[in-house]
Amino acid sequence: MIKSSLPPILHSDIGIDNIELRLLVAADLEYFNGHFPEQAVLPGVTQLDWAVRLGCQHFGYSEAVANLEVLKFQQLILPGQEVTLNISNNAAKAKLTFAYSDGENRYASGRIAFDSTPVNSKSATNISDEASQC
Repeated sequence: MIKSSLPPILHSDIGIDNIELRLLVAADLEYFNGHFPEQAVLPGVTQLDWAVRLGCQHFGYSEAVANLEVLKFQQLILPGQEVTLNISNNAAKAKLTFAYSDGENRYASGRIAFDSTPVNSKSATNISDEASQC
């Protein structure tokens, strides 16, 4: 898995088995360079990395992904956009489900399976603090 810089978190709503994060996809991210010259888009691998890392930070999984399921990229995320990342935890199956959206627009979604159940979880303030440090 790549280790991309995490985006700024503008707002977070934390539940027991889900988190909702409003992210700023800054136009100056290095991931836009050369992807693509005529219209910069946020690479799918970066979107996946953010979902894995933010989900693992909150729900306590190691970042060792066992499998990716039903991974879909529906629309392009462009420089300067704000998007909402929803992540739901199914601890019994050691899986996270994620979706990037903005209102009615769906950008990407999928399910991430891990080798083991979570070891601990972090608070909402830790997610925001860690994301700003990355």
